[in-house]
Order: sequence, then structure tokens, then C-alpha cells
Amino acid sequence: MRRVPILLVLPIACLTALVVTTAAQNAAPPAGAALPLQNLGLEHLDIIVPDTAAAARFYSRIFKTVLHEQPQRDSLRYFVVLGDVPADRQVGYVAIGAAQGRPPAIGHYCVLAKVYDRAAMGKSLEAAGFPGIRGAGGLGMWPDPDGLELQLFQPPAGLVTAAVKSSLDVPGDGLVTPRGVDHMLLRVASLDKALPYYRMVYGTAAERPRDAEGRVWFHLERDTRLALKQATTGQSPSIEHYALKVAPFDRTAVSARLRELGVRVLPSTDEPDVLRFEDNNGIVVELRPSSGG
Repeated sequence: MRRVPILLVLPIACLTALVVTTAAQNAAPPAGAALPLQNLGLEHLDIIVPDTAAAARFYSRIFKTVLHEQPQRDSLRYFVVLGDVPADRQVGYVAIGAAQGRPPAIGHYCVLAKVYDRAAMGKSLEAAGFPGIRGAGGLGMWPDPDGLELQLFQPPAGLVTAAVKSSLDVPGDGLVTPRGVDHMLLRVASLDKALPYYRMVYGTAAERPRDAEGRVWFHLERDTRLALKQATTGQSPSIEHYALKVAPFDRTAVSARLRELGVRVLPSTDEPDVLRFEDNNGIVVELRPSSGG
């Protein structure tokens, strides 16, 4: 019997092992893996303001929507719904909560996850040296290394169960039709320190190269995104602005109407179709025309 020299067999075996190892590294996470998240995109965000009713009235003059509300402690929490509310109440929204002495800000953002294994996620993050969940119950938040908070829900989630159509007297003369959350811009103390956390949570496949302004984008499901931006000297980490998808609108006419309402319209020369403005509490909002339904 003719023998095959063993030296000819070993390279083939090594090559096979290399192919298998590389494929395993590039494969999608197992169905039950806690991280990276099997995300279903951005769902909602929360803003905190000193006067929730005044903020709700302001937003009712901007968006064509049905305002919802929910009792919370000694005040009402309002919800600017970003579209029609379906039977399963799975719709995006901007929640307006009481600041309770804190400065106005975007408090947190929410991502839906196909599978949300809270315990396993906590163990994975803490083992990597990142913070675990903050708070108790189903409303706990996941802070990043700068304390910027992520909330996670696993469908069916939907508009907060106790929220009902609001009885607040609002103008109801909205200018644009909202269609959902587009992106959040997160200002971090150090991109180099923040990126390992975001890669772990959302996966390296979601990451895009730094853009011309030095921002790093993570593309999530349902055409939603997160952007990380390096803070400059004197700036604190924060969720710097949020952007909404809206039905196409006349930018010139809407900008003029906003100015009539006393709204500060911000420059957006880099994206002429986009409209940026400050709400009545100085929170920056961006409107991005979307042809989707």
C-alpha cells in the first residue's frame, strides 16, 4: 500500500482548522446569547423637564399626533406618540417626565431586543469591567461608561400600559407627521473608552468607520442608528440630541412657522433637507424626512 507522507497531511488539517475557527468568529451570535444584543432598533426616548404640561403643549404644536398621559408620583407623564397606535401598542414615542430639580435633558433611550436576558447581560458586562444595571424592577437602566442610560424591552413592549389619551388642553395644530425615532447622538468623554462597551452591546458588525466629523455610527435594525461623538474640553457626557423620522414637509414653511412660535431654528447647512431646532427647554431635536410609511 502506498503511504501518504505525513508532512502533506498536516497543512491540510491546519488549513481546515483555520477555516472553521474564522467562520466561528464571524458567525452571528447564538440564538440565546445575551450580547451582542439581537436588537430590533430604537423604540423611544425620555426627556426630563421642569414643566411637563408646558412641554407637552409645545410638542403638540410641532407634531401631528395624539398626546397620551400616565400618572407618575405627583405629576403626569406625557407621551408624544410617533405614529398611529396599533392594537399591540407597539409604537415609538417621546416620553416627557418631571425633572425633579435636575436640568432639562434627554434622560435615556430605549432599544428593543429580540431576546433580553437581563441576568446574563449583567454578568457579561460586569465581567468585562462595565457597569451593571442601575435600578430595580423592569425599568432598570443600563449605564455606559459615562453613565448615559439605555433601557431595554423585549416585545411585546408597546406604549406604556397605563398610558391613555391625554385630557390636557393642547393646541393640536401640529406642523409635521412623526414616523419614529431615527437616531440618538451620544457625547462621550472618550471614544476610545466608550467604543469597547458599544461594540460589546451592539456588535462590531453594526459599527461604521468614523465620519468626516469624527463620529462613530452604529446601525441598528429598523433603519435606526446611534452615533458616538467625542466631547470637547469643558463639555460633559450627555445625549446631545435626538432625531425623528417624519413625513416629507416644506422645510422653509415649517422653519418660518417655528420662528413665529418663538422656536430657535438651528443651522443644518450640511444636510439641507434636515431641520434642527431647540424645544422650549433647550433640548435639540432633529427632523429627518422619511419616505417610509
